[in-house]
Amino acid sequence: MKFKMLDTVVLNRDLPENGLQRGDLGAVVQVYEPDGLEIEFVSAAGRTEALLTLKEGDVRAVAANDLITVRRLDRSA
Repeated sequence: MKFKMLDTVVLNRDLPENGLQRGDLGAVVQVYEPDGLEIEFVSAAGRTEALLTLKEGDVRAVAANDLITVRRLDRSA
């Protein structure tokens, strides 16, 4: 799938080195051809927790039946 700027995406895999888990939501802030994406992950309070360059396969589009949850961020990662 081709993503565009400001799309909300779902992480497909854990990234423990960044404190992120599969299912975390991010926003596309830059698109790099052919398949790179700069994704910003923010806390519920709006603070940027990670800004990462990932491949399109690392994320998926948000689906109509996705449920949003809140979890505590493990900052020791």
